[in-house]
Amino acid sequence: MSERRFPSPFDIPVPDGAEGWTDLYSYSSVFSEDRREQEDQAFWFQDGVHWPMAMTPWDATFYEYAIASLSQYNTRHYIIPPAMGIDYRILYGYAYLSPVGVADPAEIGSRVPEFMERAGHYFANWNDLYANWLEKIRALIHDMELVQVEPLPDREPLEVVTEGRGTGSGLALMESYHRILDLGLKLWQYHFEFLNLGYAAYLDFFGFCKQAWPNIPDLAIAKMVAGVDVDLFRPDDELKKLARLAVGLGLDQHFTSAGRPDVVDEALQGSDEGRQWLAAWAESAEPWFNFSSGSGFYHSDHIWIEHREIPYGFIGNYTQMLREGTDLARPLDEIRAERDRIVLEYAELLPSDDDRSTFEQKLGLARTVFPYVENHNFYVEHWSHSVLWRKMRALGGVLVKEGFLAEEDDIFFLKRNEVPDALWDMYSSWAVGAPSRGPAYWPPEIERRKQIVSALEKWSPPPALGAPPEVVTEPFTIMLWGITSESVAGWLGGADDESGDLKGMAASPGVVEGLARVIFSPAEIGEVQDGEILVAPLTAPSWAPIFRKIRATVTDVGGMMSHAAIVCREYGLPAVTGTAFGTKRIKTGQRLRVDGSNGTVTVLDD
Repeated sequence: MSERRFPSPFDIPVPDGAEGWTDLYSYSSVFSEDRREQEDQAFWFQDGVHWPMAMTPWDATFYEYAIASLSQYNTRHYIIPPAMGIDYRILYGYAYLSPVGVADPAEIGSRVPEFMERAGHYFANWNDLYANWLEKIRALIHDMELVQVEPLPDREPLEVVTEGRGTGSGLALMESYHRILDLGLKLWQYHFEFLNLGYAAYLDFFGFCKQAWPNIPDLAIAKMVAGVDVDLFRPDDELKKLARLAVGLGLDQHFTSAGRPDVVDEALQGSDEGRQWLAAWAESAEPWFNFSSGSGFYHSDHIWIEHREIPYGFIGNYTQMLREGTDLARPLDEIRAERDRIVLEYAELLPSDDDRSTFEQKLGLARTVFPYVENHNFYVEHWSHSVLWRKMRALGGVLVKEGFLAEEDDIFFLKRNEVPDALWDMYSSWAVGAPSRGPAYWPPEIERRKQIVSALEKWSPPPALGAPPEVVTEPFTIMLWGITSESVAGWLGGADDESGDLKGMAASPGVVEGLARVIFSPAEIGEVQDGEILVAPLTAPSWAPIFRKIRATVTDVGGMMSHAAIVCREYGLPAVTGTAFGTKRIKTGQRLRVDGSNGTVTVLDD
């Protein structure tokens, strides 16, 4: 593998129209000549699981917060023996990651006792600590909701003087923004309190299985922890509940106008049954429809509660399926029966009671920690981010009022550390009573940046950069992103091979044939027809309702623990993830054979 490599980040020309793109991002997050020797020799993969599109300047905040927080738990909290953190860079607006391993075997060994003590405390007290985490995350979201973003008044209210407060609205506005940033970083610290350990426990179980049964398929191991209820499925379950209620109340005909939720609401308000349904909607919507149509990392992702045409459309589809007699429930009984069969089959092959006891302990821990691997996604990337995007838009509205921005979403074209400068300019001029510079400075600069981002969005990022690794040890890289020595070798050869089967992760079992539907964004979900095979760069949690329509899933990115893999296993659908080139080589309408048991996708016609 060492004889071949991916392109150097320094050899890829700037996309047309994107000159000056580095102005949009933190100086430390872009590739640079002063670090060229290290950066050029490292292996970087594009994180299409979370950041499949070019980032606007402020959206890059959560990218930096996320990867730094992930890394600190590896390096400074739990002392993961074979892995440090994950280095990160932005190239032409896209996220690239590079796992940092521990090369010295002696150092790996010296880290083990610390890891066992620190991680062992969490594993031994997981349920109590996780219950505490749920309280902490809900309290954090409450604190986010309490952040007040108010425009500067013409003059301070009289009580500010008569109560002797001694401060004014300008300070409050500055504090509100810093509060948003502080709560956002705290959120991402919470995010990784458990997640690294969740993957570590699964990898420990995975390693035991591979040692005990060298020929066991990766998929068989994954199926041993399937069939669990997680909160990430709750939004879809709430949609199904609302669809059943609509059918039961005879209201499903109203959802033919799902694209106009105001029309639906007006019709429902006209009857007791309709008002009953709307009350049920309100109970479900908070918090479960604070759900992003994408990964949750882009301000442009549509949130269900703010774009009701999305959940109303899903409810309309579900009501039609119910009228046709379709069972909307996930096949949990079948999945759990298969899970238990596989566990028993392999346990009987172990040579001793001690081995079986160890197997049961490691399996029990993997099942205990597994729900968090999916649950955190709702609380962090979806619910919390929804609140933070709303607070940032409110701040953008304040800047619009003072002429700094043309529209509130323009605030996302400022870097996070530029926002205080703009707020200071606005506050200072308000305080002094003299003109600010912002209305002349920011609108043309934001227009320039919009043109750059538009050019970056047209660029197609390579799946990887730099020197391919000899071995990958970082647990996230393996389980979430599906980056292994085998997948890297496939990337090196796959781009040149336009014939033959596509290969990826055997992520969910089964073999089916059907017509492909290639989509690239949530806006195209409505095009998916019953019985088609979904082909996409990745899937998002909010796509769950279409898993009742499709026959299988193929993605460009993702590993055994990616969302697409987990959801397909829970819905009993075949899936092949991490093909790298699926959306490039497959066209809508082509007939495919998807073998989720062996990780292959065959195009059956031209």
